[in-house]
Amino acid sequence: MRVPYEYAIIRAVPRVERGELINVGVVLYCQRLDFLCARTHLHEQRLLALDPNADLDNIRAALKSWEITCAGGTDGGAARELKQGERFRWMVAPRSTILQAGPVHMGLAENPDAELDRLVALLVH
Repeated sequence: MRVPYEYAIIRAVPRVERGELINVGVVLYCQRLDFLCARTHLHEQRLLALDPNADLDNIRAALKSWEITCAGGTDGGAARELKQGERFRWMVAPRSTILQAGPVHMGLAENPDAELDRLVALLVH
């Protein structure tokens, strides 16, 4: 049985003032199956083409934090107190930072985990 899900592409915008970006991950939320997960991949050469001075270590750490936030956090912080849907909405809210979520899209899938893999392969790699 296919169930609805929501997803957003995670984008790296190394120089916000220029508005140039690359796709670096996908966050997917399926309320019906209690699924919230982010998968990321940083293509370093693409990012450095946009900003040769990009801090790759900090960007990798920030991407890891998206994955940790989906899991509810590991430090007992604010993410742990939020329900999955609240975490998803917080993560995809507009912001002016190096990592930003694109618009939220919807779809139907039997297996959200496999669908997340498909979306990352299609939109990020």
